Parts: sequence; C-alpha cells; structure tokens
Amino acid sequence: MLIELTEAQCAELQRLLEGSLGDLSTEIADTDNPEYRELLRQRRAVLESVLFQLDNPPRVSE
Repeated sequence: MLIELTEAQCAELQRLLEGSLGDLSTEIADTDNPEYRELLRQRRAVLESVLFQLDNPPRVSE
C-alpha cells in the first residue's frame, strides 16, 4: 500500500507515533499479564516500523 502525505501530515503522524510508542513502553512495563505484554510488544514493533519508514522514505529513481 502506498500513501502520499504532505510534510505537515508526515510530521504530525511522526509526533503521534512517538507519543504512542512512549505510552506503550509504559504500559508494557506496568502490565503483569504475559500474553497482553506480548501483544503490546508486537504493536510497538509495528509502530516502530511505520515510524522508521516515515523517517527513511524510499528514494524514487527518475
């Protein structure tokens, strides 16, 4: 899937992801349920991969 974002949209999405990642880290540390902790870790990995792609967009060859 390809999504085109303006610079403003990209910056806002990055801020949102960074905030969510911080919240997830806190929630992971505070949960006692191992299954739920693993679900949160998987969610964190997905969000980190999206943030990485936003920070490192593919180069378009012309």
